[in-house]
Amino acid sequence: MKFEPGVVNVISGASKTGKSSVIPIIDYCLGSEKCAIPVGVIRDSCSWFGVLVDTIEGQKLIARREPGDLKASGDMLLLEGPEIEPPPVIQEKNQTVDFVKAVLNRLSGLSNLQFEPGSDDRFKSRPSFRDLMAFLFQPQNIVANPDVMFFKADTTEHREKLKTIFPYVLGAISPELLQARHELERISRLLRRKEGELKARHASGVSWQRESFAWVHLAIEYGLLPADTVVPNDWSSTVDLLRAAMQSDARDATPTLASMDVIMARLSELRVAESKLGMDLSQSRNRLHELRRLDESSDTFRDGLHIQRDRLGLSRWIRELATERPAAVLEPSDAGRARIDQLCEALEGIELRLRSHPGITESLGRETLRQREAVETILADLAAVRQEIRTLEGQSEEARKVTTRGEEISHFQGRLQEALRLYQAADTSSTLNEEISALKVQVADLNKLISEHEISRKTQNALDSIQSISSRLVPELDGEWPDAPIRLNIQDLTVKVIRGTRDDFLWEIGSGANWLAYHVALTLALQGYFLSKPNHPVPGLLIYDQPSQVYFPARRAGKALEEDLDPEWNNEDVVAVRKVFALFDYIITRTTGRLQIIVLDHADEEVWGELVNVHHVEEWRGKGLVPAEWN
Repeated sequence: MKFEPGVVNVISGASKTGKSSVIPIIDYCLGSEKCAIPVGVIRDSCSWFGVLVDTIEGQKLIARREPGDLKASGDMLLLEGPEIEPPPVIQEKNQTVDFVKAVLNRLSGLSNLQFEPGSDDRFKSRPSFRDLMAFLFQPQNIVANPDVMFFKADTTEHREKLKTIFPYVLGAISPELLQARHELERISRLLRRKEGELKARHASGVSWQRESFAWVHLAIEYGLLPADTVVPNDWSSTVDLLRAAMQSDARDATPTLASMDVIMARLSELRVAESKLGMDLSQSRNRLHELRRLDESSDTFRDGLHIQRDRLGLSRWIRELATERPAAVLEPSDAGRARIDQLCEALEGIELRLRSHPGITESLGRETLRQREAVETILADLAAVRQEIRTLEGQSEEARKVTTRGEEISHFQGRLQEALRLYQAADTSSTLNEEISALKVQVADLNKLISEHEISRKTQNALDSIQSISSRLVPELDGEWPDAPIRLNIQDLTVKVIRGTRDDFLWEIGSGANWLAYHVALTLALQGYFLSKPNHPVPGLLIYDQPSQVYFPARRAGKALEEDLDPEWNNEDVVAVRKVFALFDYIITRTTGRLQIIVLDHADEEVWGELVNVHHVEEWRGKGLVPAEWN
């Protein structure tokens, strides 16, 4: 069979001649995961299936081996050239399914980036040529289906992937935007790593600042700084002293009694500070313990009061009893009533005190939090003091070994040099901080580029255009509400019919004529939108299988099956189906030969005759897809 480009190609014929196998054959050759070609005569008579397609690179013959008992075969034949003459017999494969899919992806210009960088969701994988089949095929079970609008959208895998790629095929998500998403992911990872590195450097710098004062005292003890050097409290002056110590000649460094006294004095100060911090820590811990016990006691006391209050409640009970049964509690005199009132007032005073027990949970919570913060601060200060004590004690002990003085001083200067280098690296005004600022600017720019709001806006604009096109097509068909526009709903992969103040999904509307009209109008509108975009990846091809099925006359009981394979048409059915073919003819004219339509149907020339852009490919009456001599 040869289908002409830029026209409506019709294969007409009776049932059971193989018309409905054309879509599965093309789909199989284009790399479907499983072979949906019907078993029986077709599969038994053919060892290979193939299609010849025109592309921007020339013709390509794509053939695939019949799978036998397998779900599908991976053996494929790919022949490429300006013009290809199909071989009479295919002997061997020369490619695989994956290679052919890669060729088709490349020809369609699809991005090779997945929709969500780093995602393991298979529905978010890269757009594939296979995904585009949803917009090409309307097989017999789909073309007038109220529940399914697109090819293979009745399976979860294809339905979810189709939802993902819809903004892409509508142009709301471009290959450049996908690239920006991946670039954003890469830069974000780099930014997180740089920020982590800066945080580590800063923490290292803070820790080293705490130790730096001990380094100054050691430098004085070693004789690298004068014995009368005053240790400053500010950080920059301390660093200047350490750098001066680095420049001192170790051979001239001579420890003196005064320099030894400096470190001893510092150790004494640190011991006093350590003792005080230890006492503060003990007091804070005791306070925390007492607060915890007070909190527990308060809860117990409060629960007891509630029980007592509930048990008492006597004043209310006595007053109610005095009102309901006065003879039971009151003396028949004013004095008796006064004594009852006096008793109730006393009881109410007690109950009031029970109710007014102050709640101290909130105050205890604030004080507990304050004490915890105090403990953490004391612990940090105590750790710093003890670290300085260990450093001074260890080094001062070694400093007394005069015999190894020169070597020790050189070793000290080496460690001091490395410490100063680390400090320089930890400086927050360093190059690393500038790199982080630059990366943040890039992240902000990319976030603007891939704005979800902008994607949604572009998607809605595309849907508006498709609605405008389809609304002009519906009146040309045999629908029940020709003036009601239809709108594509991506989330549900169907259409809504907009009638006044109400919107109805396709599955909420009756009549096969309506379902067919909306399927045809939407698929043609989508192709019209795709063709309006330069170099759009969806091929300009639509294949409809049995669009006239909703108009078949009801089979009469007792009628021979053979006679019913090619039904007779009523005049109104002919008019309705001709509207479909007339619309195809009109669309071919409007698209100036850029769209190819294939229709597989019972309808003959009585229905589509004399339409300029309709090309009759073959008529399968008395013959079919498989020649009789192949059986």
